[in-house]
Amino acid sequence: MLYRAAELVVSPLLRAYFQPQASGQEYVPRTGPAIIAANHLSAADEVFTPITARRQVLYFAKDEYFNLPGLRGKITAWTFREMGQVPVDRDNPRAAALSVEVGVELLAQNKALGIYPEGTRSPDGRLHKFRTGVARLALRSGAPVVPVGLIGTDLVLPEGQRRWRRAPVEVHYGPALDFSGRTEDERSSRKLREVTETIREAVQKLSRQDYVDTYGSSVKAADF
Repeated sequence: MLYRAAELVVSPLLRAYFQPQASGQEYVPRTGPAIIAANHLSAADEVFTPITARRQVLYFAKDEYFNLPGLRGKITAWTFREMGQVPVDRDNPRAAALSVEVGVELLAQNKALGIYPEGTRSPDGRLHKFRTGVARLALRSGAPVVPVGLIGTDLVLPEGQRRWRRAPVEVHYGPALDFSGRTEDERSSRKLREVTETIREAVQKLSRQDYVDTYGSSVKAADF
């Protein structure tokens, strides 16, 4: 209910104010499962992707946001759930595996799941090495992977800032990548990396970032 209201009222206002330049929205399936794999520059990414995709996109969120005390905590948890946030315990040693399992379940329900394969926001504006969680999710679920390149969101909401700024933003979607029928490939670390690199190259082409072959963080952030 809350998401529907936001879609009808808030999203048009955000599009009118920020005027993000979007392309390739026709590659985002209107219905059915989809993995929306994007580069990660800012916390604002989770706003600009759904308002340009014109479809609800679910994201993983720290479970602590769903367990805050008191009435305010209950309201926060309800808001997060209504907006499509999915709780995940990132301190759990099995966080990566659990996230893939939950992701597969959501995709089986024909949801669109947004993930950031770098596992964290870029520390320097460059595109960093992707973790293989995105490949595991794609191979196990068979859902199409829609690559997304975000540009300029770090100017709208720089890291460590709370105030949003008006700045040029671009959101580019690419043709969906199909890895269906290849569930056995998840057993091979080489094939997992090959699938991951195919996705990374598609995202980099859209984001136009320089690539650095190191992880953006030593923390595996649910392996996404």
